[in-house]
Amino acid sequence: MDDGDELDALVPLDEQWYSQTPAPGWTVGRQVAHLADVAAMARAAAARTGPDANGTPRRPLELIEGPEPTVRRWRTERAAAARALGAAEQERDLPWLGGTAGPSLIAAALAMEVFGHGQDIVDTVGRGRTHTDRIGHVVWFGVRTRDFGYRAHGLEPPETRFRFEITAPSGALWGFGPDDADQRVIAPAVDFCLLVTCRRHRDDVDVKAAGREADRWLGIAQSYPGPAGAGRGPGQFRRR
Repeated sequence: MDDGDELDALVPLDEQWYSQTPAPGWTVGRQVAHLADVAAMARAAAARTGPDANGTPRRPLELIEGPEPTVRRWRTERAAAARALGAAEQERDLPWLGGTAGPSLIAAALAMEVFGHGQDIVDTVGRGRTHTDRIGHVVWFGVRTRDFGYRAHGLEPPETRFRFEITAPSGALWGFGPDDADQRVIAPAVDFCLLVTCRRHRDDVDVKAAGREADRWLGIAQSYPGPAGAGRGPGQFRRR
């Protein structure tokens, strides 16, 4: 079972479908509809059958269908996206969010979306999920998109490179960036992903920084493009 399938099994099809999640204005239904829309964007990009997407879709509430058809659409689109990205020429960039990206980067972006929006859903329904080393795709994407947080806050990203030392659920150590970097971020993988997807405040995750610039980054990190959202407040969720 992949992460999409696991989250799918946790999606409520009863009255909780209409519950507000911790993301202001987003019900559980809107979260699932969004995941379906993003998967459809990826499928179209890989197949080169649709226009380039210029922003993150947010389907109006009145256009969101009921639980069963929306979940079916998400299942269909995520399966189609996986097939299309897998079949795409891996060295060739695809149209994505006003620019281009390789199939592996788009696949990692989808994993990030499932992680982040899935967290809103499980926080709402009071369920947990089991993370495996598949979360490495989200970690890699969070490292790769380090500069998104700076740009979202109107800041110029520094030329200084960071060292990221992330502990996988299995206990393996994943390292990114130069070994001798002065700016370092050290974290368990799940906590790191909760931070970069803005699902937890920095005070509520076990993410440590060494160096002034790395410490500043912990307060602005986000792994998606566009304006910075409200995120989550300190103490909104207990530290794991």
